[in-house]
Amino acid sequence: MTTTLRKTKIICTLGPATESPERLREMILAGANIFRLNMSHAQHDWVRKIVPTIRAIAAELDMPVGILLDTQGPAVRTGDLPTKLPLKIGDIMEFTVRGARSEELYSVNVNYDGLIDDIHEGDTVLVDNGVIHLKVLSKLNNRIRCEVLTPGELGSRRHINLPGVKVNLPPLTEKDLADIAVGAEVGIDFAALSFCREPSDVVEMRRVLAEHGSQARVIAKIEDQSAVKIIDDIIRETDAVMIARGDLGIECPMEELPIIQRKILKSALKIGRQVIVATHMLESMIENPVPTRAEVTDVANAVFEQADAIMLSGETTVGKYPVECVKVLDKIARRIERSGSAHFAEQTSLINPRQKTAHSGVVLANSFAKASLAVLTRHGHMADYTSHIRPEHATIYAITPSTVTAGHLTLNWGTLPLVMPFGNTPEESVKKAEQLLISRGLLRKGEQLIVMSDMIEGEEKFDSIQLRTI
Repeated sequence: MTTTLRKTKIICTLGPATESPERLREMILAGANIFRLNMSHAQHDWVRKIVPTIRAIAAELDMPVGILLDTQGPAVRTGDLPTKLPLKIGDIMEFTVRGARSEELYSVNVNYDGLIDDIHEGDTVLVDNGVIHLKVLSKLNNRIRCEVLTPGELGSRRHINLPGVKVNLPPLTEKDLADIAVGAEVGIDFAALSFCREPSDVVEMRRVLAEHGSQARVIAKIEDQSAVKIIDDIIRETDAVMIARGDLGIECPMEELPIIQRKILKSALKIGRQVIVATHMLESMIENPVPTRAEVTDVANAVFEQADAIMLSGETTVGKYPVECVKVLDKIARRIERSGSAHFAEQTSLINPRQKTAHSGVVLANSFAKASLAVLTRHGHMADYTSHIRPEHATIYAITPSTVTAGHLTLNWGTLPLVMPFGNTPEESVKKAEQLLISRGLLRKGEQLIVMSDMIEGEEKFDSIQLRTI
């Protein structure tokens, strides 16, 4: 390892282009920190096979790699069609539920029976990633009569977005529950909750994970207007948020999307939660070996705003250049990290004593031109607090005896998790940690190391900050 570590984490979605052991190895070496399993497409047998493969390769390379299971969520979709429907502006199109039959030339059933109750005359319906726009004219006998506003070919099982419409779907479907059970079985580090609409959805996800004995951290995916309206409440309840700009960009006016992204980032950093910026980061690289200049700027902006992670989707599932995509993100992130940041973390709330202790350690680290932070942590909380404050230069080495905690910390900005059994006393653990960092080439003679750990004085145990010169 080198002493120059990228602070922004890279998440890669796995698929046909990246599921081989050889390609997984290449991607880890190129800089992938977390692999995402998209359960909208993944099968259970594949999950049971791919996760042990990732773990084995990561262990062989001695590099921490997290695993994120992303639920499909309660998506509203069109049903099957024998042929695509060639819709033109002004055409009448009907959506049917509960077995209703339409006499219109163009009609399709919908997988959500409650749509007829949730939607109202005048609402807008967006189909197929927002390509086809329709306006609701009327509702009658389980048929929703719409006028086509933009042309397009409507195929089978296309996703439906309903901007501004409160959809009364459960947070987790039967499929999601089965997928989470498999994720718990293989030991995922993160579980992403698709279409999170309110804090209680996160509570339900935690309950299901705990029921299966999983300690996976919950990521709330922000994908619609209703979630944006109560974003602070959702952020407080969850462990991390994903700004899922695909559906979010369809649900919200396009000109609002950059503002929403910044608002969520600022709110999450203030409260102290991880943030992932996702979707269309390097979309053109699905087919092309280099990104567009606009994509470079988009990635740079997320890094400048100090998101914990940036995520690749189609680029690494079916793209022609998955490893090159990881290298591009790595190169952009490293350069932007050297140029400065938006300093949103300066507004981070410091509520409890441990957060204030972490802040003191970061201030001390910032006072040196070159210093490192070693955080000895069992459950990851002190490492979380330290990462949330965003040290200016120092890398955070989160040293823990728990592989579960190390997996959780793979998402943390500026943090390298390292697994090490603690000693019999805090001082013995600190010395072991120092030797571990030296042996890995992460510290050199003359460098400053700020250590945050607990100490024992008589029968009392308390947090401490130590400054050591190697």
